[in-house]
Order: sequence, then structure tokens, then C-alpha cells
Amino acid sequence: MKRGIATMEKVHILDHPLLQHKLSILRDKNTGVKEFREIVSEMAALECYEATRDLPLKDVEIETPIAKGTFKALAGKKLAIVPILRAGLGMVDGILNLIPSAKVGHIGLYRDPETHAPVEYYCKMPQDIAERDVIVLDPMLATGGSASAAITFLKGYGCKHIKLMNILAAPEGIACIQKDHPDVDIYVAAVDEKLNEHAYIVPGLGDAGDRIFGTK
Repeated sequence: MKRGIATMEKVHILDHPLLQHKLSILRDKNTGVKEFREIVSEMAALECYEATRDLPLKDVEIETPIAKGTFKALAGKKLAIVPILRAGLGMVDGILNLIPSAKVGHIGLYRDPETHAPVEYYCKMPQDIAERDVIVLDPMLATGGSASAAITFLKGYGCKHIKLMNILAAPEGIACIQKDHPDVDIYVAAVDEKLNEHAYIVPGLGDAGDRIFGTK
């Protein structure tokens, strides 16, 4: 086990002190919209650092101010990030700051208030999405229904290498992804206790979308 990453089958719990500190600020009901939004973006960047640890490298010849040498650079593997609207949008900028060449797709899913099942209302993907490694973004992995539906949709587009990045998860959501998509790695800062009767994560941090966009 790597220091800072507790790993179970395909689930990577990123317990770095900075992530845990920032997550505690997100949990606080008194944290305002501006700070909440900024920290979601910061946490996405920190998680991206671990989720992209397996990116391939190549040798490149570079001349420094002192001498020529052979150094490492990314091997040109194409990446795409796909936020699940709307809360997933809060994680996009943090990742693009690290990987500005990544393309961004969008999939809009909302949870039916009665059945809690995901309903798609929007989708727009890069034309070459099937050729790219994809990271699906959603701050909360609650029931797992929306993330599973998004991954199913991406596989329908021909995507073969998909990762899921969340800030917080419930055991039920992880179980859903592992059942529906056992090939997908999950990167998350913490796994909480359970879901309540309204399918919110307990103790959680509330509705991430509402807190990012100030709509409640």
C-alpha cells in the first residue's frame, strides 16, 4: 500500500492530510459558497495528481541553459474529463490547471426525487472521445446510479479506459460501480457511513451542487 492511498479492489481512498483537511472544511455547514467552490476545485487537482500517476512517459531531448540532456515528458496519451452536471463542473478547473490539453465532455443527469434513478437530459462529447482515457467527475458518489449511467454511456461511445473521481462516497455507491463496472477505478477522498432515506450521504456534506452554485 502506498503512503497516502488506502486501496481496496479498484477503490483508491486518498487520505493525504491536505485532502482530509479540505474535506473537513467542505463538511462544515457554515462554509460559504465561495470557499466551498474553491476547495472543491483544489481537491479535484490533488486527486487528479494520484489518478494520473500511471500516465506513460517518453524521453525527450532538451537543452537547458547549462547543457543538453534527455528528460521525461508525457507520452502524448489523449485525455478527456467528463463532469456529470451540474456538481461535476466544480471539479473541472482544478484538473484543467494541471492538464490544460484535456478535452471536456459533459453529461447531464439528475436523480428522480421519487425513485432516485438517474435521468439523462444533456450530453455533448468530443468527437474523438473513444480514443481518449476518460476521467468521470462527480463530487458525490451516493447511490452510484448517475455515475454508473454515465460510464455506461461512455462505453457506448467506445471508451475503454475510464476512471471515476469523487470527493466523497457512500458504500452503496461504491458497491453499485463495482457491480456494474468492475473495470473502473474509483478515486475518492473518503468513504462515509451510509445513505439516509433521501439517498444523501451520512454524515456527508449536504448537496454538493447546491453548495457549489449557491442554489439553496
